[in-house]
Amino acid sequence: MSELTLTVMRLGFLAVLWLFVIVAVQVIRSDLFGTRVTQRAAVRRPDQAAQRRPQQQQQPQGQAKPAGRGRQRRGAPTKLVVTEGSLTGTTVALQGQTITLGRAHDSTIVLDDDYASGRHARIYPDQNGQWIVEDLGSTNGTYLDRGRLTTPVPIPPGAPIRIGKTVIELRK
Repeated sequence: MSELTLTVMRLGFLAVLWLFVIVAVQVIRSDLFGTRVTQRAAVRRPDQAAQRRPQQQQQPQGQAKPAGRGRQRRGAPTKLVVTEGSLTGTTVALQGQTITLGRAHDSTIVLDDDYASGRHARIYPDQNGQWIVEDLGSTNGTYLDRGRLTTPVPIPPGAPIRIGKTVIELRK
């Protein structure tokens, strides 16, 4: 083997070794400092949402909204509230969109919880206006009223949904 080939192999091995060290340091750093919890668009104040969508007509209070997919039943929950965990007090308005829960940065509610998966669970409305919770194949499971979820289940208002150390409820 020529001297040039041997030198190139040594430098390649050294580069791979340094790459391994850098990746190991990044993993240790993320374990020590955790993930950054960011404010999501679903938690915006209503006046900010109105400023961002000026092309939509705003209706005066007291007038009913037109019937459609986003229509709420009387007595239906209007918000999702985190009651236990690192995000205690966080409230998300239920506006007919799917809410994803997990450690992934693109989740609606980013959980900084060691027992939560990246894509842990989702909460979505069905055609009847009921809200459904579904476990997305998480390792530690999603619990509704102390029962582990195996299939999508309707959520009664006020029933606790537990994901690791985080507890979430639907409220009016």
